[in-house]
Amino acid sequence: MGAPLSLWPWENLGIFKYLLYGPFVVKVVYERFYDEEHSNSNPSWCFHLLILWCLRGLIHVLWCSYTNMLFLTRNRRILQQGVDFKQVDKEWDWDNFLILQALVASMAYYMFPFLQHLALWNLKGVIVALMLHVGVSEPLYYWVHRKFHGDYLFTHYHSLHHSSPVPAALTAGNATFLEHLILMAVIGIPILGASLMGYGSASLIYGYVLIFDFLRCLGHCNVEIVPHQLFETFPFLRYVLYTPTYHTLHHTEKDTNFCLFMPLFDVLGNTLNNKSWQLHKKLSSGSGNSSRVPHFVFLAHIVDVTSSMHVQFCLRSLSSLPFTTRLFLIPIWPFALLVLLAMWVWSKTFLLSFYCLRGRLHQTWVVPRCGFQYFLSFATEGINKHIEQAILRADRIGVKVISLAALNKNESLNGGGKLFVDKHPNLRVRVVHGNTLTAAVILKEIPQAVEEVFLTGATSKLGRAIALYLCQKRVRVLMLTSSTDRFQRIQKEAPPEYQSYLVQVTKYQAAQNCKTWIIGKWIMPREQCWAPRGTHFHQFVVPPILSFRRDCTYGDLAAMRLPEDVEGLGCCEYTMERGLVHACHAGGVVHSLEGWTHHEVGAIDVERIDLVWKAAIKHGLRPLSS
Repeated sequence: MGAPLSLWPWENLGIFKYLLYGPFVVKVVYERFYDEEHSNSNPSWCFHLLILWCLRGLIHVLWCSYTNMLFLTRNRRILQQGVDFKQVDKEWDWDNFLILQALVASMAYYMFPFLQHLALWNLKGVIVALMLHVGVSEPLYYWVHRKFHGDYLFTHYHSLHHSSPVPAALTAGNATFLEHLILMAVIGIPILGASLMGYGSASLIYGYVLIFDFLRCLGHCNVEIVPHQLFETFPFLRYVLYTPTYHTLHHTEKDTNFCLFMPLFDVLGNTLNNKSWQLHKKLSSGSGNSSRVPHFVFLAHIVDVTSSMHVQFCLRSLSSLPFTTRLFLIPIWPFALLVLLAMWVWSKTFLLSFYCLRGRLHQTWVVPRCGFQYFLSFATEGINKHIEQAILRADRIGVKVISLAALNKNESLNGGGKLFVDKHPNLRVRVVHGNTLTAAVILKEIPQAVEEVFLTGATSKLGRAIALYLCQKRVRVLMLTSSTDRFQRIQKEAPPEYQSYLVQVTKYQAAQNCKTWIIGKWIMPREQCWAPRGTHFHQFVVPPILSFRRDCTYGDLAAMRLPEDVEGLGCCEYTMERGLVHACHAGGVVHSLEGWTHHEVGAIDVERIDLVWKAAIKHGLRPLSS
């Protein structure tokens, strides 16, 4: 049991807490179709509460989206750490206060008759509300906030709000039930006061509440957006409006900057942090974090339109979960498509996410192209230009390793990165494709007792490496390919005593007695039907094949779990579970941690597969099976 009023009444309802809005929705629907008094031109108070709830939620989500647009905000971030999964989970129910305030507002509507007949606009009400805010709400919040930093109240209540290492827009709503009851009183005083005097209006309620939320999100956004020139031109404004830097200092040092929105009350209470203005000027000018260079970059691309919404600057909560298609995102699909088409025309490679590992900054950059575009012949030159520019930029700023993801290292596109290394022989940044570790992950999943495997995509870069490795372990490899020439070239690469273990097959029927299939080329359910009962499908094909057979098992894409000391990781990499990254990403991480100075481009060096695997395990990367 927690302290009194520390837990929310609907703590255990999960997503069903939104059923508390049910009576509001029912009343609005009833009035819309059955009550002539409340027509479209005269909506009821329930309708206004629902609209206000949507707008308030949207303000928080849009602020969260903006702050996670690292390509815009990276140089003005106040704290450099990333928001990790632990913080995301802790702030999952950030919107509890919206439910609380909607319920209390509905009760206030019946308790105070003067709220039932408000004008649309009243200038006097705005003036009265502003006076009550400055004269009552601001000092009341300041006094209560300081009290909540006392030992008992902080330990049992306010510590939850401060438990988020990196302030974010959603942190503004992450607090206990008691704190939001008090905050609700702070919000309500100006509105009720103006309405009690006969000056209330619908515009006042909408405007005051939405501006209140906007400023709360501003203070918690961890990105300095208020220009220091504003305070230099109008010095008095620094005592009227706080900044993200100002409030972040409160979160990091806790004993200063207690005000709601007006630093004036910290000046009067002698709790103003003396670093506030100097740090604000430094960060608002963009010089705060611009000097930090990533040690490692993973160069990814957009998979498709639907997965493009699986990013932190769309919905942070969804990006912290493995990607799946969600029905409620379908209405947004046309807008996402328009954005992607615009990116095709105007966008450059951009920063998507980051995390830190052992003091080193790791970033993910994204080439603004979808998977299908990589198979358009006229788009090849443009894609390679984006990749080349990203490599040259990484080289220019001092990145140590850049790893190419998925289609960015396609053999027909650029030879696994070899095109760029040959074109720029003096590159300091090491270009890698990570396929050596990808091959290792797939190979380590195959039980040692297996004597025969069936391999599709057999003449691809990965297929070749897997076949050559397995044959030297005396495993018979049925290589599905119609090209005898390609098969023979790979077979000749194997030592003479192992060449007989490589067998060319041209039909799926040849594997009807083989229970270990390695899928490197997408297959339809009809091809899967040739696999015997109990077959396990290992795969390195993107997207993964359909799990069609219930009497068979399907492996995941090659992936590894990042070391436990990773910091600031708060988003999932496509369909990967939390903490997992694609093996090609992990391969680049290993290259970086080992400090290898060679490029890993072109064909996979089969002799290095075991070496790379051991290096990964040594540095704390773990396979999915563990």
